[in-house]
Amino acid sequence: MAGMVMQQSLSRKISWRNGFTLLEIMIALAIVSIAMVSLLALANRSIEVHDRLQRITVATLLAQQKMAETEVNATNGTLQSNDNKGVFNDPFAAYRWEVVYADTPLPSVRMVTVTVLWGDAERNEMVDLSSFIF
Repeated sequence: MAGMVMQQSLSRKISWRNGFTLLEIMIALAIVSIAMVSLLALANRSIEVHDRLQRITVATLLAQQKMAETEVNATNGTLQSNDNKGVFNDPFAAYRWEVVYADTPLPSVRMVTVTVLWGDAERNEMVDLSSFIF
């Protein structure tokens, strides 16, 4: 009889250890939730970096376009060598441009700098592109 009581208590202990306790489940959920919050923060940061890179790429392409226009005007002899500013047309209305001319030691050569800006001026979000016009 003592052997049977011992066997029943042993089977109760074994069946009791087959499941998870509430504390174990709460710890597992806490670990999973910390991992999920970290992954969401990483995904959010990835989206921000992609957005910034996309804005820089668009600004670079717009600066190249404005520089090409300036070089074509110089080739055709219709270049206005005074500094000018403006805003791009839609869908790029969030971007502004500035063209600045500077003298060089050679009288027939001028340096042209095209700057494309966007966002707040305090954040200094801009792309500069420089070239020389003969």
